[in-house]
Amino acid sequence: MVNVASACGFTPQYQQLQELYEAFSDKVTIVGFPTNDFGGQEPGSNAEIRAFCTRQYGVTFPLAAKIDIRTHPLFRWLCQRELNGVMDCTPSWNFCKFLLDERGHLTHFFPSEVSPLDERLLEALGITLA
Repeated sequence: MVNVASACGFTPQYQQLQELYEAFSDKVTIVGFPTNDFGGQEPGSNAEIRAFCTRQYGVTFPLAAKIDIRTHPLFRWLCQRELNGVMDCTPSWNFCKFLLDERGHLTHFFPSEVSPLDERLLEALGITLA
């Protein structure tokens, strides 16, 4: 799960997320959650966001409807140890990555600066690039 935005310095990570999705869609599901919560970097409608992602980065992985990650129940669960039982984490910007296992348990959190193709993230997913 990744909080995403179309006008962010990390927006090129859409391409890396798509590469990961194409190479490992049998092992990894990626879901992008557009949000305008950080710097107003996702002002578009859901249709505009999807069109941008498809046109600019060829995104085929699922994109949820735009949400407020600071108040959405899913992200409250992801970010609060007392709810998820694992860790507290605070997304400080767009393109934070939350990894969940097959049972829906939170396993890892990676901040924006960590590329979707970073060795640490791939190792956490149990995959390697050839």
